[in-house]
Amino acid sequence: MELTVDKDLDAHTLTVVATFDHPVEKVWELYADPRKLERWWGPPTHPATMLEHDFVPGGSVHYVMTAPDGEQFHGRWDVLEVEPRHRFSVVDAFADVDGVAVPEMPLTRMEFSFEPTATGTRMVTVSRYDSLEALQQVLDMGVEEGLRGAMSQMDAVLEEG
Repeated sequence: MELTVDKDLDAHTLTVVATFDHPVEKVWELYADPRKLERWWGPPTHPATMLEHDFVPGGSVHYVMTAPDGEQFHGRWDVLEVEPRHRFSVVDAFADVDGVAVPEMPLTRMEFSFEPTATGTRMVTVSRYDSLEALQQVLDMGVEEGLRGAMSQMDAVLEEG
């Protein structure tokens, strides 16, 4: 997998482009199958567990990432759109243990698209923030490093079938 992360501070976005030597159907399953999603969603040091995975418009995904010391970090996606094997969009939020969004933390609108290429798949993820301050807050929390670490695990899951 090749991976680039582009920060656009003026537009308050992070854009991740990843290319895979696997067909769109297999890359799509990394999100659509909760058992596959939890194998790579968290950074290697903070594995994820999907507690809820209702991957349809109007549904939600509630996950928890567990640190090496056992501390847990909850998050949720409110699923906005799903076009299987083409695209989906969610609002990603920091959450409490019940999966309820934490209001004082930034929300992220994430749009994922999947395109076939001659050798596999090109996936583009655009994360939009309401303000430069919100983007800077998550950057300061290590979101870029977390994304790179998490996505570096995708190929291993894809290789397993």
